[in-house]
Amino acid sequence: MYWVSTALIMNNSTYVSYFMLSAYFDTGLFKYLFFMIIMSLYILIICANVSLIVIICMNRSLHEPMYLFLCSLFVNELYGSTGLFPFLLLQILSDVHTVSVPFCFLQIFCLYTYANVQFCNLAIMSYDRYLAICYPLQYNTGMTLKKVATLIALTWLFPFVEVAVMICLTASLQLCGNIINKVYCDNYFIVNLACSDTTVNNIYGLVYMFTIVAGLVTLIFYTYMRILKVCFSGSKQTRQKAFSTCTPHLASLLNFSFGCFFEVLQSSVPNMLRIFLSLYFLTCQPLFNPVLYGLSLSKILNEKSEKMDALKKEVFIKHGF
Repeated sequence: MYWVSTALIMNNSTYVSYFMLSAYFDTGLFKYLFFMIIMSLYILIICANVSLIVIICMNRSLHEPMYLFLCSLFVNELYGSTGLFPFLLLQILSDVHTVSVPFCFLQIFCLYTYANVQFCNLAIMSYDRYLAICYPLQYNTGMTLKKVATLIALTWLFPFVEVAVMICLTASLQLCGNIINKVYCDNYFIVNLACSDTTVNNIYGLVYMFTIVAGLVTLIFYTYMRILKVCFSGSKQTRQKAFSTCTPHLASLLNFSFGCFFEVLQSSVPNMLRIFLSLYFLTCQPLFNPVLYGLSLSKILNEKSEKMDALKKEVFIKHGF
């Protein structure tokens, strides 16, 4: 019986050389308007993230762990945006919405590693804020440049390995179709096209969810529970410091969580709304974070500039200038 079912699967499977993205629809002349909107968003994302990376790299006073993690976050947003927007712009102007199998897997690799690196980065940043607020006296010894470099390297290396294994498992499947109901390639949709056994893929996904994702979520909850405990038991100055340093990170975490929720929600919503929700996850983070942290950085730089001016004034008065 097993051999009969296997033979039937082999007969029904077809060689897939390309995938068709069925979520696109004919917009007529509006496609040029959509092209201009997406192009403007992409240019804005590039300018905002590159500007903040340059500011952090050029300003020696920002060569601290928190800003190095931010720099990694902005680099990842440039990487993820480049994995989506040029392809999206090309598809908007095209009348045939197909993509070759190798390029489709390349896009999956870029977008999935982007999401994983983003999540890891936010988790590491919550750990950094936990050390800074709960153990301020030991912070400099606990978060050395060597440790920061190691954490950033792991933040990038592990998602690349994890996604590479996932794509290898998906690429080995026999497919019985080539239609992806989305505006970009997605591993989940390709696995659903398989007519061969996907048990290994499912087990790998579950193991990843229950070990890595659950571990990072636990780390984030633990760090913020400890931060809240310090805030409630500490002075007003401690609460203000915790609020000012954690607000941007919490806002970024909430935005990322909304994006993940919208990704899960896509399967039960109309096609037009599905397109919007799928783009929210890959568009709003690279737009939202530079604005959020850019305002925070400008405030910090102004405060440091004012302190430096006050120090210079004090030195001049002391020496009778």
